[in-house]
Amino acid sequence: MTSVPGPDDQPNPAPGAVHTVSPEAAAPVAAAPVAAGPVAADSAGWPAGPPPGYGYPTPEPDRFTRFVLRLYERSPRWAVPLAAVGCVAAGMGYALLSNPTYADPDAAPTCLLKLTTGLDCPGCGGTRALWYVLHGDLPAAARHHFLFVFALPFLAYLFVAWAGNQAFGWRLPELRISSKVIGGFLAAWLAFSVLRNLPWAPFTSFYV
Repeated sequence: MTSVPGPDDQPNPAPGAVHTVSPEAAAPVAAAPVAAGPVAADSAGWPAGPPPGYGYPTPEPDRFTRFVLRLYERSPRWAVPLAAVGCVAAGMGYALLSNPTYADPDAAPTCLLKLTTGLDCPGCGGTRALWYVLHGDLPAAARHHFLFVFALPFLAYLFVAWAGNQAFGWRLPELRISSKVIGGFLAAWLAFSVLRNLPWAPFTSFYV
């Protein structure tokens, strides 16, 4: 049996001799490269996201979702705005035909909150306000729902800008509404919904 010579078996150098090491033995051992896919990086050099194929696979859409996507891709660009215009026209037609200003409080469809508690909900009076707007009576419309009349021009402009861009490629000036403005409007709507139910003047004038 042959044995591999260990450190104790190596010959000791003579006194005064210089011990030399070959360049191959002195060179550090390089680490093996790690295979990795391309990783996107931002301007600072940090990874912007996981490499392709990393993580869970994207779930496949169901049959109904695929049908809706195919229908959207094959439909003309004016189809979606036309459907939205149809929904708005249907709401206006319902307000005109039903004449909610002469309807009974419990006439269907009715507000469940007002029917059970007698309190105005945040949307109570909106249909009547729309009826008065369509007839050009803005003071009466504001009497029934002031915030609806206030927001109506902004909503109309946003709708026309979106529909015109989708259908005809119009580039109307963009109406930028920040999150603070939206939060302030929702807070005002909440305060209006509370104040209109207080049983003291002048808040009783907002009760519909």
